[in-house]
Amino acid sequence: MVQLLRTTVAAGAAALLALVATPAGAADTDGLSYPSGTGVGVHNAYEKATFPYFADALDSGAGMLELDVWTNAFGPSWRVSHSNPLGNDNNCENAADAAELRTKSRNRDLGGCLADIRAWHDANPGHRPIVLKMEMKDGFLGQNGRGPAALDALLGAKLGDALYRPADLAGDHADLDEAAQAGAWATRAELAGKFVVELIPGTVEEQNPLDTLWTDVEYATHLRDLKAAGRLPEAAAFPAVHRAAAGDPRTRYKDASIRPWFVFFDGDASAYAAAGFDTAWYARRNYFLLMTDAHNVAPAIDGKNPTEQQARDRLALLAQRHASLISADWHALPTVLSAVVPRATAQQ
Repeated sequence: MVQLLRTTVAAGAAALLALVATPAGAADTDGLSYPSGTGVGVHNAYEKATFPYFADALDSGAGMLELDVWTNAFGPSWRVSHSNPLGNDNNCENAADAAELRTKSRNRDLGGCLADIRAWHDANPGHRPIVLKMEMKDGFLGQNGRGPAALDALLGAKLGDALYRPADLAGDHADLDEAAQAGAWATRAELAGKFVVELIPGTVEEQNPLDTLWTDVEYATHLRDLKAAGRLPEAAAFPAVHRAAAGDPRTRYKDASIRPWFVFFDGDASAYAAAGFDTAWYARRNYFLLMTDAHNVAPAIDGKNPTEQQARDRLALLAQRHASLISADWHALPTVLSAVVPRATAQQ
């Protein structure tokens, strides 16, 4: 009886805290389609200086967590680190279950990070939808067994039914673009307990003059070909058009057949927020728009430790600029990381 009373009191306190932490007048965003709410993500959430363990990143409330992934041939597996292509340098543990989170040695490969994510997921049913943004630092290396199909297999093996996949959005539509414009996105409530994997080309890949097949093109081609073969459910990730550009940025792809497989767009917030940039274009088409380095939009605020009000004001500003997610390094502001506000409609 005493334990029951304690549990009831604790639950009531948690509910009261949640009410206090919710901004006055905040709209209920659960019924919005996934791209139509604006959330907050954390850049390089795998770094130990950001979160001691990846479980802490998952507990933070953030709507997006970023991983840097290396695929080159000089290591035994997909590696997770910022600048070391040969080894792992991260806060992942390869936990078998929730009881092992925060108990094991760190610096694990991508499979180990995904194991932590699955262990946390199993212990937190119905959690908020979370974008796992993967910067493929040096791109895919299919001839060494680390191409798009291998990534799909790893994601599927580790996360399984916790994934929201391209086929879930596409349904009976011809491609992702048609599905998005038809309003086929699940609502935030329907995506409870799901992870959405976004892929962008990496900094090394983009600066490598010998690399002529970047992650975005390679994975979009993979999606197109899987659809043609009747195997789209095998795909586990969404490629993003990287870096802001005016108009329809997919026109950069010479192969027009892959353009409809991009419904994620990812670039610098300062570029999207610039005068004359028509970000309502993304909202009109129900596309997912991620704005990075949110703190740098004028007037700039601290990239790690702004005041809570400054961060909330920045979230509100970029929601008006039609962002679906904004990202910075605000890991010390959990009430901001867990905030979701409606993004502006296409008419705003």
